[in-house]
Amino acid sequence: MKKFFKEFKEFALKGNVMDLAIGMIIGAAFTAIVTSLVNDVIMPLLSLITAGYLDFSHIVWKINNVEINFGTLLTAVVTFICIALVLFLLIKLIKKAESLRKKEEEAAPTTKKCPYCMSEIPIEATRCPHCTSELPEEKKA
Repeated sequence: MKKFFKEFKEFALKGNVMDLAIGMIIGAAFTAIVTSLVNDVIMPLLSLITAGYLDFSHIVWKINNVEINFGTLLTAVVTFICIALVLFLLIKLIKKAESLRKKEEEAAPTTKKCPYCMSEIPIEATRCPHCTSELPEEKKA
């Protein structure tokens, strides 16, 4: 029994399991934010623009004594489309921010051109290995 608990402890505390748990918690929090944005901001604005036509909850089909709430399904589909659109835009915004950050982090050049023979030479060179010209000293910023 001791071995069982030891194996379980090793499994539960591995990096992958902990990363998954953290991801699930952050995902749940992110879901709450996106759902609130859609339900509390976007859907009311769309209802205002469409004069309340996006609330389909009143659409009910009655077959004998059974009510089928088709409107609730339609409202859920519209909500899903709005959530998908918000997520798409957020991911697109995050990728754009990452690409801007990567452009700023581009590496400094490691080569320069010899002003005499136009050959590509190491940036630290003081004499060109191709034409043997002594290179002018670079001004440092």
